[in-house]
Amino acid sequence: QVQMVESGGGSVQAGGSLRLSCLVSGYTYSHGCMGWFRQAPGKEREAVATIYTDGGSTNYADSVKGRFTISQDNAKNTVYLQMNSLNSEDTAMYYCAADRPVIGGSGYCAPLPIMYEFWGQGTQVTVSS
Repeated sequence: QVQMVESGGGSVQAGGSLRLSCLVSGYTYSHGCMGWFRQAPGKEREAVATIYTDGGSTNYADSVKGRFTISQDNAKNTVYLQMNSLNSEDTAMYYCAADRPVIGGSGYCAPLPIMYEFWGQGTQVTVSS
């Protein structure tokens, strides 16, 4: 059973930083996609950043490029999202997610929530201006 538990959210002033953590358990695949998604009130869930666990290839939404960094620590079974230069538009519930890999997968991690099967409960990030 795959479990994902986010932590690290909170309230911060514009320009500040936060680091989100996602502790993953039960994910026994040697390769796959993990990602951070966010959902603001009244908006659809959107991909923020994804990482391919075998090799660490990353992708980012245009809105966060240069400000956010996704990384993984395999020894700690944890995926991180370092968020710098936060602004009010980053306010949302942040979720980590993982896919169920397919045999022969290309290693491309689609920025589509529907492609991810395992989800955490989310952690709230609020940025005040």
